[in-house]
Amino acid sequence: MITSQRLVPAFLLLLTFLASCGRRNPQVQQPTSPVLSPTLPPAEISVTQAPNAEKSAQAYLQAMEREDYPAMYALLTAASREAISAEEFASVQKNIAAEAALSSVETSISSSVTRTHIAQVSYQILLHSALVGDLQRDATMDLSLENGQWRVNWDPGLTLPELSGGNTLRMDFQIPARGDIFDSDGQPLVAQADAVALGIIPDQIDEDEADALFGELFRLTGIRPEALQELYEESPAGTGWYVPLKSVSAEEFARRQGILTGFSGLVYRPYSSRYHFEGGIAPHVVGYISSIQEEEVEELARLGYRRDQKIGRIGLERWGEQHLSGVRGGSLQIVGPDGQIIGELGSSPSQPSQSIYTTIHRNLQLQVQQAIAGFRGAIVVLERDTGRVLAMASSPGFDPNLFEANNFNSGFQIQDLFDQQTIPLLNRAAQGQYPLGSVFKIITMAAALESGLYTAETTYDCQYEFNELQGVTLYDWTLEKEFPPSGILTLPEGLMRSCNNYFYHISADLHNRGLTTAISDMARDFGLGTATGIEQIEEAEGRVPDPDPDSPLYATSLAVGQADLQVTPLQVASFIAAVGNGGTLYRPQVVEQIAPANGGATFTFRPEVRNELPVSEQNLETIQQAMVRVVADRRGTAYREFLGFRIPLAGKTGTAEDPPRDPHAWFAGYTFAEREDLPDIAVAVVVENTGEGSEFAAPIFRRVLETYFFGRPLTLYPWESQIGVPRPEPEETETPAPEDEG
Repeated sequence: MITSQRLVPAFLLLLTFLASCGRRNPQVQQPTSPVLSPTLPPAEISVTQAPNAEKSAQAYLQAMEREDYPAMYALLTAASREAISAEEFASVQKNIAAEAALSSVETSISSSVTRTHIAQVSYQILLHSALVGDLQRDATMDLSLENGQWRVNWDPGLTLPELSGGNTLRMDFQIPARGDIFDSDGQPLVAQADAVALGIIPDQIDEDEADALFGELFRLTGIRPEALQELYEESPAGTGWYVPLKSVSAEEFARRQGILTGFSGLVYRPYSSRYHFEGGIAPHVVGYISSIQEEEVEELARLGYRRDQKIGRIGLERWGEQHLSGVRGGSLQIVGPDGQIIGELGSSPSQPSQSIYTTIHRNLQLQVQQAIAGFRGAIVVLERDTGRVLAMASSPGFDPNLFEANNFNSGFQIQDLFDQQTIPLLNRAAQGQYPLGSVFKIITMAAALESGLYTAETTYDCQYEFNELQGVTLYDWTLEKEFPPSGILTLPEGLMRSCNNYFYHISADLHNRGLTTAISDMARDFGLGTATGIEQIEEAEGRVPDPDPDSPLYATSLAVGQADLQVTPLQVASFIAAVGNGGTLYRPQVVEQIAPANGGATFTFRPEVRNELPVSEQNLETIQQAMVRVVADRRGTAYREFLGFRIPLAGKTGTAEDPPRDPHAWFAGYTFAEREDLPDIAVAVVVENTGEGSEFAAPIFRRVLETYFFGRPLTLYPWESQIGVPRPEPEETETPAPEDEG
């Protein structure tokens, strides 16, 4: 009998035998000894890398994101390029972007399938629209292998799948009414309104009725009868010549219509538009709107503008575009090849516009415009202690209503606005750049006092000649005017008399002591040579040069506001206000409030400090007292121009050389009446190429103050026969030739 213990070793032996047999190949004879083979060099292996379809798809999508249409087109298949030219391809892509108001595109590849000669890449595309928000789609791109490169089979559906099959996009716009612009009292400066364009046909005017007609037109338009008479007389006879005049509101016209329509020769054409009242109140501040030009269509369409809209161009109309135009809405629709709407891709509602309430005082502004009419120049009126712009006038001005094509007079007068001789669209108040002349002596005086080398008691003998520079002789203004020399003057008296030689001396002295940039540095601290930061209107920065350390002559020229100095009237009014208010340089602003028709204000004026003048309280008081003496002391350069004027003020005359033309006339100053009902103001006046500041700018300055404090002009200009009417020029008569003797 065999027991289980004896079977175990036998079974294990059998398993071992079978395992050893399983490791042999039963069909191959196993060698009994190793076989040796010769060693060969490794074979060279050639591998061709298959092109990657995803890389081509990614390149196309990246080019789409950056709107690189030539790069996109270069990646298309030959068949696609045969079907559409590069120009047509770019046009299609641009039209899609414009119609959808696309601001940007994002893409990401999700998957791909590649076969021998074709591939398909799936991706997500996110379109950011300025009007209807974001549109996200899943899309598929077909590619073909051509000459070893994957090329894209193009279809408009690659940008938006719904565009396959010949479909197109159309935006149905929702555009809110444009907001209005008001003065500081809430009276409209510009608003949507009915208006009437007025003109005359001289041939048709009854000569017996001409005076009566011109009187009525004067009451309606403000154009004086003398000017109308001149237009009447200068028009070619017998031609039916039309003379455009001005636009008035339909409401104003209606009040006089019964009388006016009884006159022959009067032409009146009604129209409706965004109307600028009074032919433009502060037109350079308010600005104007005009139609979108062809070259702007694509760019503005991407921002959600319809091509027939109008857009702000300068001033508040441009700066406040986002507030005045509201939030445009729309519905992005898919249109089939038959012109029928297939569906809507997205939509958003419009939101009402807001109106802008300015710091401009309507009556003051109109009177300021009239005060400088007939000259080239500018006036800026600031609230002295806040930076509010109460009035800003640039002459010649312009009528913004002429940019309205429905205005019958536009076609006759619009070209006058682009006259390169007068440049009426230039805002001389903020963009005009001039040498400052003797008004700059305020800054030179500040630099002298702050240097510690001069005090209010420092004296100088002001004679006709200045001979402190070797080989150079400079002269005081009194020589040319044939006035006696000013003699010994303290520093404040030097400013009062505007003694050139005193300020030549200061600059030469500072220069010789190594303080070569003391005056130019002070000018920059007073805000010259840099923008005021007004923002709401366009402005120039001007220029403050540094004198050459080796040329004291240049320094003397700068000290009296000449050399290469360039300033704007706005900058001057700003630093004059700072002198008057104790040294605070405010940022000028023209916006009091921005608010929707129904709802709270989204912006409210707050004074903003730009800088503090680096002048001690004592030195600033010395400058202020000197400026008071300019107008109050019998020897002051503007004493005569302010005789009898009872509002406390301080100022400075300036005559800035502009060879070979006549000088620019300047006057700048501020009031310190400290009235509760009327805040004190600072005013800068410049009149181009007319002559002395005391003779031209100072009278205009006085008229501005009269209007502000008393509501109307009170004093005639030296060149007026009545307020607003120039004296007639004397007729030239020929001197009879002497008779021959003998």
